[in-house]
Amino acid sequence: MFGLEKGKQEKFVFDLEKEVKAMPEHGKKYIDKANERIAEIKKHLREGTDEKSMSDLDILLHGYGALQKTLKKIAK
Repeated sequence: MFGLEKGKQEKFVFDLEKEVKAMPEHGKKYIDKANERIAEIKKHLREGTDEKSMSDLDILLHGYGALQKTLKKIAK
């Protein structure tokens, strides 16, 4: 049953996390790229477009924000 297995299980680590920990310069590169994309999306949102595009850009903005937050946490 769940939780009753013998022995400890290895902690799951994402490929991106492994790469950033092994090569911190890649983490900085990814953070910079995310910052560029966030700035670009915000520019498009300020200019205004149709409602469907605004919704899609808003979803992308939240996704890049989450990526940025995760990369900063990994890089520490």
